[in-house]
Amino acid sequence: MAGALFVMYAAVSLRLHQHMLTSSYDLGIFQQVVRSYAEGHLPVSEVKGQDFPVLGDHFSPILALVAPFYRVWQRAETLLAVQAALLAVSVVPLALWARRALGSLAGAAIGACYGLSWGIASAVGYDFHEVAFAAPLLALSLTALGNGRLTAAACWALPLLLVKEDLGLTVLVIGLVIARRGNRRLGTLTAVAGLAGTALALFVVLPAFNPGGSFAYWSLLQDPAAGGQGAAEGSAGGLLDVLHQGTIGLLTPLPKVTTFVLVLAPTLFLAMRSPLLWVALPTLVWRFASSNSLHWGTSFHYSLVLMPIVFAAFVDALVRRGTSGRGLRRYLAGSAAITLVILPSFPLFQLAQPETWRTDSRITVARRLIAMIPDGVTVQASDHLVPQLADRTSVGLYGSPGSRPDPQWIMVDTEVPDEQRGWPGQPLSVEAEQQSLTANLGNGYDLVALQDGYMLLHRRTTTRGSYQPPTTP
Repeated sequence: MAGALFVMYAAVSLRLHQHMLTSSYDLGIFQQVVRSYAEGHLPVSEVKGQDFPVLGDHFSPILALVAPFYRVWQRAETLLAVQAALLAVSVVPLALWARRALGSLAGAAIGACYGLSWGIASAVGYDFHEVAFAAPLLALSLTALGNGRLTAAACWALPLLLVKEDLGLTVLVIGLVIARRGNRRLGTLTAVAGLAGTALALFVVLPAFNPGGSFAYWSLLQDPAAGGQGAAEGSAGGLLDVLHQGTIGLLTPLPKVTTFVLVLAPTLFLAMRSPLLWVALPTLVWRFASSNSLHWGTSFHYSLVLMPIVFAAFVDALVRRGTSGRGLRRYLAGSAAITLVILPSFPLFQLAQPETWRTDSRITVARRLIAMIPDGVTVQASDHLVPQLADRTSVGLYGSPGSRPDPQWIMVDTEVPDEQRGWPGQPLSVEAEQQSLTANLGNGYDLVALQDGYMLLHRRTTTRGSYQPPTTP
């Protein structure tokens, strides 16, 4: 099952990358991070800004584990394949737990429902993210916790501190559940380690590396206008406002309720009967307290860490109820039915769509123009072109104020519609982009190629004859 899921996940994400539907935020950023580790220095990202230290943005040193694979194959596809493997592996402990405790049918059904769940599908369909490491760690930790192996549960949980700064709070809750299950000393130590890890990351490490001297995302819990493109009119005014409103603040507006229902629906809401579900609380609180409406919904990768938690709680609840026979089969059938009903709305269903396997002629043109850019040069490019160049150039986002000025090459897709533009991936409107390109052409850049809306520019050098533009296609 893990092998089949790996093939599915990899096929979706690799095909999206081949269609140039991956983006600078976030595949481009993470590729630059992993490339930095592979080259033996602390991670920087030109997409975030000129020589921007990424350890000042999010605390995810676990990404260094991808560097050896990247040294073997220095492509964005390496990150996507690693993510597919991590997510596929996470099905194993949950399916084995269900099989041991509830029988072979339960193991197969719960493993398949988890592997095809919408939270995993959303993550697979949107670039690469560090939280892919959290999926197997949470599955292993919660499986151990559900089987009374409390030391193993703590040991699998602690590496979450290296995945992302907020997951220390998840470790904290796992520690509290361990304490409640009988090992108070171990549970207390785990909880303290989780809290201390998050505090150290938020108040020491991230401010030390961040050029602004503080954690960059506090504003999302304080100011509704700080959500950028994702800030919704009438949104909650950050964490204090949400806490003041109580449960109403956490579950309004409607997208929050929709997400909460969809998280629990594949388990027929039975996960709510397990104390393991408390482990999902930190992630749900920070997401629903954020003033960025993108955090509230079902898109992107934000629900990935919730999937192993709710399915572990599902297995735990079934075991606690002593469910067997016809009753167990009804729960499994219900879970499978809901999973299959939801599946077509999320990226895994693209495998069944013919257009997924066709190649647009514009993509062929784009790849030919990208091949004209030499290795090792500085580039500014459109959002979806950045991941195609991050393996062999120093590439930033065209039009971003933080990008390296006067790059040697510029490649822009001028046919990105206005409704797809905005912070952070496409910082310029169509009109502003046209004005900027006109200014480039009048200020030291030659037009190398213009075809199918792709525009390739090269900066003139002071050495006469050092570069001869090829014939425009």
